[in-house]
Amino acid sequence: MDALGLSSIFEGAFSITFGQVGMIIIGCVLIYLAIRKQYEPTLLLPIGFGTILANIPFSSAIGVDGALTTLFNFGIVTELFPLLIFIAVGAMIDFSPLFKNPFLLLFGAAAQFGIFFTMSAATLMGFDLKEAASIGIIGAADGPTSIYVASRFAENLLGPISVAAYSYMALVPIIQPPVIKALTTKAERQIRMEGSPKVISKTSLILFPILVTIVAGIMAPSSVALIGFLMFGNLVRECGVLNKLSLAAQNELSSIVSLLLGITIASTMTADKFLSVSTLMIISLGLVAFVFDTAGGVLFAKLLNIFLPSHLKVNPMVGAAGISAFPMSARVIHKLGQEADPTN
Repeated sequence: MDALGLSSIFEGAFSITFGQVGMIIIGCVLIYLAIRKQYEPTLLLPIGFGTILANIPFSSAIGVDGALTTLFNFGIVTELFPLLIFIAVGAMIDFSPLFKNPFLLLFGAAAQFGIFFTMSAATLMGFDLKEAASIGIIGAADGPTSIYVASRFAENLLGPISVAAYSYMALVPIIQPPVIKALTTKAERQIRMEGSPKVISKTSLILFPILVTIVAGIMAPSSVALIGFLMFGNLVRECGVLNKLSLAAQNELSSIVSLLLGITIASTMTADKFLSVSTLMIISLGLVAFVFDTAGGVLFAKLLNIFLPSHLKVNPMVGAAGISAFPMSARVIHKLGQEADPTN
């Protein structure tokens, strides 16, 4: 009995595999990056800790009745967690600069080039079309969108896609500057863009999310949940009568759902699913998507400048803000602009 009791106590230690040890180390690395380097701590820390939970032998956190599996079925399979994050993102967005300079919308489109390039490359590397689309969307550097697409198209790849998307979001300050500097001259980075004195009415800002939801919903009904939750968050921000809820969405809702999202995603990051050649391919393709998205936005802005009069020239770095790494990319580009011209 003593021997039997002792063996049951150490059953986990006797059963652990090298793959599980490797995943636990990966979890610890993610926690280190979150705490020490402050790379997206709200997400990388729960993802890292969840990875440890999911890879302990016979873990009660995963499996049919596991807490993480229950959260996964409740929040990821139903797409609830990503959609709640979009309410928070919508509450953070100020669309008034878009009203003042509508052509900025074009940069958001141009900076998606890397998504389609990577999607094509992924199909050539053996991924099916839906998996390739899920991998390509990593280039948007937008974690919730990546999770949303992967949960619908490639649930089996949700773990590596999520980790890649959030890792590259966190690495925006490291990845984007070299790409931008390689494609622009100092003179281009010093271009000043005149601010518009136009005043945007409160009515316009309130009507915008409502009309976008209606038009986008009619054109693409499958986008209603995603666009609708994003625009609902923005309406809460702009309506002027829900200021407390707007702040709560930007702070408490965003933080709580991000924590649940991170630790839940980690339930898919078990050694048998994560440690594979396809995972390395996904992470590599994600970087390609990110780099080409940044380059696409910058090059489009440079192309636009050929046709614009001198007083309307666009600082090409703004094109790189077209990726969805909100708001990190904008901060990085602002910093690069200040380096090139501290008075700009």
